[in-house]
Amino acid sequence: MIGVGGWAPVYRVVRRIPAGCVSTYGEIAALAGMPRAARQVGYALNALNGDEDVPWHRVINARGEISARGERAFADLQRALLESEGVDFDSRGRVDLETYRWKPRRRAKAARRKGTT
Repeated sequence: MIGVGGWAPVYRVVRRIPAGCVSTYGEIAALAGMPRAARQVGYALNALNGDEDVPWHRVINARGEISARGERAFADLQRALLESEGVDFDSRGRVDLETYRWKPRRRAKAARRKGTT
């Protein structure tokens, strides 16, 4: 298990998600260098105490749904925050990932290393 201090790569990635966009736990894990560690991303976001500048509400599950954290108030807050940023939910409570999914641009430095720029 990774300690709270070990979550920095997850938090760095989540901070890059712009308002009005969402990403999935699995996508964040992959971008943070932790492929197949979606659950750990959830643990990292759950470890936040509210004082950080990490937009945790922009991370949802792969079905486009808010993942319940045990308290309905958290799901309601997450939905309200996303809606305030212009993210729409369908009648089943899902976000259209084709519309709202964050598509991070590759960093130029990484692209140069791979010889693609």
